[in-house]
Amino acid sequence: MSPAMLRTVLLFILAFASWCPAQTHYDLPTANDHLFRNEPDKFYMWVDRTFEGETTRPWEGGAWGLVRNPVRVDDQVYMLRFHEGIDIAPVKRDKAGNPLDLVMAIADGTVVHVSDVPGHSNYGRYIVIGHPVTPQGHAVYSLYAHLAKATVKVGDPVTKGSVIGQMGYTGVGINRTRAHTHLELGLMMSDQFEGWFRRYCGGTNFHGNYNGLNLIGMDVAKFLKAHHENPALTIPTFVRSEPAYFKVTVPRKGTLDFAERNPWLAYGSLTADGPSWEISFTALGLPTGIAVSQRKVDKPIVSAVRDSQEPHRYATRGLLTGKGSSATLASNGRKLVDLVTGNF
Repeated sequence: MSPAMLRTVLLFILAFASWCPAQTHYDLPTANDHLFRNEPDKFYMWVDRTFEGETTRPWEGGAWGLVRNPVRVDDQVYMLRFHEGIDIAPVKRDKAGNPLDLVMAIADGTVVHVSDVPGHSNYGRYIVIGHPVTPQGHAVYSLYAHLAKATVKVGDPVTKGSVIGQMGYTGVGINRTRAHTHLELGLMMSDQFEGWFRRYCGGTNFHGNYNGLNLIGMDVAKFLKAHHENPALTIPTFVRSEPAYFKVTVPRKGTLDFAERNPWLAYGSLTADGPSWEISFTALGLPTGIAVSQRKVDKPIVSAVRDSQEPHRYATRGLLTGKGSSATLASNGRKLVDLVTGNF
């Protein structure tokens, strides 16, 4: 091989290595491992539910997704409330019923936020950890909520299995009987969240960019089970393989900060010529891909949607309106797109 060819090969290898996600290993955050034993009724913390006169305690209410607030429309029952994480039941309690489970980091990373005042959030006392998914440090974030106490501080490095706190029942609507650890794993939507919060929420944001509204959760249980079976599975691979339910085309105004922070979501070059961006989303709003588009638009539009005979609002937690192959952004959908694109 000539020196010129050797240099070309080495440059290709280096470029490929710089794109490839870092190998990070993930595990459950408590000693409750019933998820990996296919025993969901022992893993998830149930919710109290009264529907059509029947009172139940379904474990499904502790899972990820549209699992709460049932409503009947004609002969179909829809769940209206999106639960963005999973509620993990305790495996050990003291005589008074207080949970004794330790809470651990699910992967190597750095503590980026500790909310130690339970009244500042529906999450109660919670911790956020950043985990690199590329050699350049592009991160995803795990969130651990309803803690009795936190034993780490911002800036602390953690490894998989490091104790970061203790399970509790701080936060809104939780009592000692339903004590659990709420776990989320997701992407930061905007690094300028305060502006979006002031426009759409008001009040005081005590959490900066680590407000739960700014962290869009993926199906963490699905990922952890798949990663447990195949430790080589990375978050970039998992997220990009999640099926898109709809795509939104938005005007291109310079760089897209979300894409810059998550370049592994790009389809093709982010510097290619084109008047707009097309962003792919799962049904529940997780971005799974970003591409330069040649379509000219003057405002965000739904440019593709999965054909469905059911109203799109039921499948998308109200992000979309419409039915069949036609959809438009609802108010919540516009807020989500504004957060991703920085249009606020």
